Amino acid sequence: MAAGVRSTRASAAVERLKRRTGTTTYSMARTGDGHFFLAERAGAPPLCPPMELDDFVKFVDGLGPQPEKRITKNDAAFEKQLVRKKQP
Repeated sequence: MAAGVRSTRASAAVERLKRRTGTTTYSMARTGDGHFFLAERAGAPPLCPPMELDDFVKFVDGLGPQPEKRITKNDAAFEKQLVRKKQP
């Protein structure tokens, strides 16, 4: 995977975190060996140790309030049917 794609995926995770929390000061940095870390603002101490891309994205996506899971009308109806079938 190209370095630019890696950085884009990591920065997209940070942008999602900024939207979820309303905090626009989060800053991502990349180490010389290609690992990523997050700070509350540029120059602040890191909030995590340097991580591989997948671990970093998973860490950042787990921070802050989580987005509500979108559910379609069909999914809702199906879940209702499952609940009814489980009841004796």
